[in-house]
Amino acid sequence: MTENDLTDPAQDTSDLAFEAALRPRTLGEFVGQTKVREQLGLLLEAARIQGRTSDHILLAGPPGLGKTTLANIVAAESGRAIRQTSGPTIQHAGDLAAILTSLSAGEILFIDEIHRMSKAAEEMLYLAMEDFRVDVMVGKGAGASSIPLDLEPFTLIGATTRSGMLPNPLRDRFGFTAHLEYYEPAELAQVVQRAAERLEVQISEDAVAEIGKRSRGTPRIANRLLRRVRDFGLVAGVARIEISHALGALKLYEVDELGLDRIDRAILEILTKRFAGKPVGLSTLAASVGEEQDTIDSVVEPYLVRQGLVLRTPRGRLATDAAYRHLGLTPPATGQQPLLDL
Repeated sequence: MTENDLTDPAQDTSDLAFEAALRPRTLGEFVGQTKVREQLGLLLEAARIQGRTSDHILLAGPPGLGKTTLANIVAAESGRAIRQTSGPTIQHAGDLAAILTSLSAGEILFIDEIHRMSKAAEEMLYLAMEDFRVDVMVGKGAGASSIPLDLEPFTLIGATTRSGMLPNPLRDRFGFTAHLEYYEPAELAQVVQRAAERLEVQISEDAVAEIGKRSRGTPRIANRLLRRVRDFGLVAGVARIEISHALGALKLYEVDELGLDRIDRAILEILTKRFAGKPVGLSTLAASVGEEQDTIDSVVEPYLVRQGLVLRTPRGRLATDAAYRHLGLTPPATGQQPLLDL
């Protein structure tokens, strides 16, 4: 089970229903991201006092940290309707114009993966965010003309895992940018405990802590691991999940004590064994484990780097001494430290 599995938009309906059931409904229920919650609370309260729509909000951070959940909480706490779409579905300016012109006053438009919108749609969005207006082109060639259409005031909430891919003019039009950070194990234990209570799962504190520790700093993964552990206990016929059941389930699904899964360990073994500690390019890594380069680059590798197991260098990816030790191998004799590719 990889983190990519957990963030794949093509999840089955049972997964989506499971995650929806566990989502907090208010900022008070939301675990972690304390500073972001305080900032959003202030933003919404100021808009309520002034009787206006909230500033546009950009939610930036890795997958699975709660960007969609926060967007829905903003809508609920401001008493506004929310309409959801995603960047990949908006490939023409006309697609965006149809959405914007159908928004009612004060409605919230949530665009997930906003960095994947087409350039034409992005340019239309600049004017819509700033002046609540769009210019629609009618006709073609020399006879084409632009018709301005006024929009009802709305709040745009954009979510992105790649904020650096957003053009500056678009990024600058957001009144507030929230940078979501990975969770600490203790916070993830709170997420797991809260989910267990909602699912009416009896589980020990040490089992909760173990799941939180192996969840890669990501609530979505914590909830999914809890589901697997719950299934393990169900099949075992136990009324209360103890640490032994949690460890058995995590071993079955190949999630080790650092939260590494099969693909993570495959990458480390390629770096340490197959290439004997030599730098390896991203395309070679992706081909070796049968994954897309983008998946390795944006989903798998950041966690390995954050855990100090992999270094990015100008010549390629290198395994650290910690990676060798994690695999039970002896680190090679240390030479000159490679330059980091910052």
